Amino acid sequence: MPFCVTCGAKLGDEARFCASCGNPVGGASEAAAQAVVPLDYTIQGDNLQVARVRLKPGQEVYAEAGKMVYKTANVAWETRMSGETLGDKLLGALRRTITGESLFLTYFRSDGPGEVGFAGSYPGRIQAFDLAAGQSIMTQRDAFLFAQTSVVFNVAFVKKLGAGFFGGEGFILEKLSGPGTVFIHAGGDFVEFQLKAGEVLQVDAGCIVAFDESVDYDIQFVGGIKTALFGGEGLFLANMTGPGRVIVQSMTINKLRRELAPNKTSADEHNPLNAIAGIFTSED
Repeated sequence: MPFCVTCGAKLGDEARFCASCGNPVGGASEAAAQAVVPLDYTIQGDNLQVARVRLKPGQEVYAEAGKMVYKTANVAWETRMSGETLGDKLLGALRRTITGESLFLTYFRSDGPGEVGFAGSYPGRIQAFDLAAGQSIMTQRDAFLFAQTSVVFNVAFVKKLGAGFFGGEGFILEKLSGPGTVFIHAGGDFVEFQLKAGEVLQVDAGCIVAFDESVDYDIQFVGGIKTALFGGEGLFLANMTGPGRVIVQSMTINKLRRELAPNKTSADEHNPLNAIAGIFTSED
């Protein structure tokens, strides 16, 4: 099954245009997919990691505003809205706003061998994904760090109503589609699972960092009343059903905030009213 290299949508065998984004199939799109040069990068550090990217002449990446740590002098940078037309720019800005990202993106382009470093805003880990054309990864809100310009940033709505109300992340997820390499950041350390078809992993909903598009995401009420009231883990668990990869974080930003402000009431972070409010606002 072919995929659109612009938005990652599946295409018919004889489709000439993508039904999702309207871009032509083949020709320039195939050339763009073949033109993606792999990034030369290393991720250094422990829980305050930095991604070091060594750019080749003419190579370009884009990042969430404020995530750059350093750059060499020959790397030019420009903050702008992405998209070719005004409509594309406004739509892209809206997508980033409702996922908790900043309104603008910063683009970095080198006129010779150069280097740029990026880091997250709080203690945690950086994870890189090398995505093929049409391959997508779903991530929590505010996870995006930076990517090659061939990677498409999109909004994804959770497919099930219960997951949106009680999932801890609201109704909004980030969808990042290849081809190209994309980097995300989240809290604490990461644990990665490779689920087989039908295999189920139950996770504290706020601890989900990323998962393959093939993984089914749903919410389940915890066992008994006693567990729900006194278990200290919230009222709901996320059911992740394979096949596909699931990445879990050991520390969420909400847990970190509660520990830094111990006098605040430690309310359930999966409150449905908070989930609804999370569609329009983001504290991250």
